[in-house]
Amino acid sequence: MVTKAKGSRKIAIYSLIIMGVGFIATTPFKGPILVDLLHGGFEAGLVGGLADWFAVTALFRHPLGIPIPHTALLPNNRKRVTNGLVSMLKKDWLSKESILEKVKHIPFTEKLSVVIEKKIATETFRKGLMKLFKKLMNSIDVEKMTPFVKKQIKSALSDIDMSPILLLISQKLLTEEIEKKALDHTLNKVEIYLKKEQTGQKLGTVSMNVLKNIEADGILQFALKSIQSMLNEEKLGHIVQNLLLSVVKGLKHEGDANREALIAYIRKEIQGASDNGKLLEEVEKWKHQLLEKWEPDQTITESLKRIQQSIVDLTQEESFMDTYLTPMIQHLLDIFKDNHTAIDPWLQNQIAILVENNHEHIGNLVQENLDKLDDKTLVDMVENNIGKDLQWIRVNGAVCGFVIGIFLTGIQVLSTFW
Repeated sequence: MVTKAKGSRKIAIYSLIIMGVGFIATTPFKGPILVDLLHGGFEAGLVGGLADWFAVTALFRHPLGIPIPHTALLPNNRKRVTNGLVSMLKKDWLSKESILEKVKHIPFTEKLSVVIEKKIATETFRKGLMKLFKKLMNSIDVEKMTPFVKKQIKSALSDIDMSPILLLISQKLLTEEIEKKALDHTLNKVEIYLKKEQTGQKLGTVSMNVLKNIEADGILQFALKSIQSMLNEEKLGHIVQNLLLSVVKGLKHEGDANREALIAYIRKEIQGASDNGKLLEEVEKWKHQLLEKWEPDQTITESLKRIQQSIVDLTQEESFMDTYLTPMIQHLLDIFKDNHTAIDPWLQNQIAILVENNHEHIGNLVQENLDKLDDKTLVDMVENNIGKDLQWIRVNGAVCGFVIGIFLTGIQVLSTFW
């Protein structure tokens, strides 16, 4: 713009020089009609060019530095000009009503989506996004997240209904026939215990004490006394030991009625575990006690750090952008576009609020920027931006003056013949 203004100024100067040179060159020659016409044209062109030069120059400075009244209009009326400009900007060009009316018809989601989709395809955007994502991941302080994650985990575990879990456990136990395995394991342990010599002795002592403590009358009392006189602790213990081993052996035998009845009872208890209110109450109590004593902070922190490092390592792969980030951004864009009927009005409303609250600042900002400029800078700025057209006024003044001068001189010449 500055170059164009200077070029136009040179043309205006050249036009004025041409008119002056033409006027001087034709002055000595009088008589021929053609010379008189040119002389009259150059004279009028020189006057017109000088007059327009004076008018254009008077807008910005004193012509030839002479403080002629009503010249240097812009510097002398700076305050009024800038105030008028700011007022026109606020009330006419950028009024609140015009801005809000324009904003109402802007499809923000559509325009933003197009811009973002174009940016995604550029290598600069992709590199910048990857760099930003890595920086974001590395900046996360996982230790500060630990209390939150701990609270969420405990809350989730606390809210778990144990009844379905007990049902799944019972079904799994029944599928694995755990009742038979548990019974056989228990019977094997009991059999091993019963076969020990000291077990027989203990059983004899216990049995004899039981007999002594039984209170009975009549024939039953006589029978008990007879048994005690015939058996000692060793013999009685051996009898009880063999009796119990016989029972255990029978229970270990497949098809034994007592075994089948016991297994059926165990299965029934396992099947009803999920509906056992007392059992569920105990399990819930046990669960809450464990959660209160559970302190997983270190485990959670270490897990979060491993996850963080895994994600950072994953970003090193060339396929990370296309595999993870790009689809995620595209998905978000699709959601953004699908909800344009809600997003656009919201954005328009936010901009309306922003304009309503800050409209005065627009004029103030322009006023502040204009006040920062000294007179010379302001004049140069205006002259360089609109000077091109003003300089052509000077050219037009010289050319028009030249044509009008020829025309008037021609009339003057013709009048001498009449």
